[in-house]
Amino acid sequence: MALTATRTARSERDRILAALLAEVDELAERALLRMPEEIPAYRGRDEAFFADVHDQVCRHYRTKLAALDNRPVTREDLAFARPCALRRARDGIALDDFLHAFRIGRQVFWEAVLDHAGDSPAGHEAALELATPVMRYSDIACTHASRAYVEYQQHLVADADRERRDLLDHLLAGELPTYRPLLAAAQSYGLSERAPALVASAMPVTTHPDAPHVAAEALVRAGGPTGRALVVRRRNELVVVAALRPADPAADAADVCARLQETQRRLRISGVPLAVGVGTVAAGIAELPRSYQEASAALADVGVDGGVVALPELSPFDYLALHADDTARRLVDPRLRTFLEEDRQRGGGLIETARVFAASDLNLRVAAERLQVHPNTAQYRLRRIEERTGHNPRRISDLVDLLSAIALLERARAFQPDAGSS
Repeated sequence: MALTATRTARSERDRILAALLAEVDELAERALLRMPEEIPAYRGRDEAFFADVHDQVCRHYRTKLAALDNRPVTREDLAFARPCALRRARDGIALDDFLHAFRIGRQVFWEAVLDHAGDSPAGHEAALELATPVMRYSDIACTHASRAYVEYQQHLVADADRERRDLLDHLLAGELPTYRPLLAAAQSYGLSERAPALVASAMPVTTHPDAPHVAAEALVRAGGPTGRALVVRRRNELVVVAALRPADPAADAADVCARLQETQRRLRISGVPLAVGVGTVAAGIAELPRSYQEASAALADVGVDGGVVALPELSPFDYLALHADDTARRLVDPRLRTFLEEDRQRGGGLIETARVFAASDLNLRVAAERLQVHPNTAQYRLRRIEERTGHNPRRISDLVDLLSAIALLERARAFQPDAGSS
């Protein structure tokens, strides 16, 4: 009895396979109808695209049916799938969508197996016997096609990286490339002979191996005022070139600096601290080398914990304080040094009052409003500064000394490795 049941199940299995082979084209049509319904990327494609998909589904079905006698599937059996994967990648089909199409084809095939198996015990046993080889074939085919797709994508990425590096070499030499593909790439970033632009140099301040890649992706997403910004990775350094609009380059430069500061903030929160230096606005391609040199110098001015030093946002006073030497710091009045250290430990309220008072053009009422305190409180704080330092913030010369001391000593602290922990 058992032998008879086995023979019956085997006979059912052969019958199902023969029926499936006879309707391969029809099954492929069913799969083809479902794909645009479930995969938006497959909608609106031309006849040649769907003819290619239909041909691939038929080939997979026939190869699968030939393999369902449990013989191993070889790379030669699936040789047709590799060129197809490359075509889908060239067509702009994402890998997830490509694999979704595979799943639809598998689902249609398996539904046909169950339909032909019917309700008989022998049919059920035959379908159960077919389940494992059907799944095995699908896994092997998906893996083979996915590998080909990913290899092609990696090739495209490598080519794009090479193109961006070549383009950057031309730009940092102060010239537009004459090679048409590179010139077209420059134009796609909004870069032209006389278009203003901004250059930034960035570097992760962590040894994590993925940090440069993560930072590069974040900088690309930050974009620029005219669209995409050119982002090129050169070892651990990331160079950003952002085109600005000729109508208002200063406003666009401020926008780029704000984007870089926000990107740096988010990366720091995610555990990838970044140091960024930004040069002054380049009036055209010829000035990009100078802007890059400034960006590199500004990068060297970033503290050990990372941050952004953007030259377009600095005043001449800020820039001079940024590059002051040890002699300038030793010239700070010892009383100012002591006052600043003690006030910083108390929260920096008096330091902030001095800064806001200067930014308010020495207008006490305006300063009080900005500090959100009563004018009498602001006045009391100014008296406390004078008592503790011997410098009257209401006198221009004393206020300049005070602001210089704040800038010089805080700059020195930024380069102390433990400055952020005290």
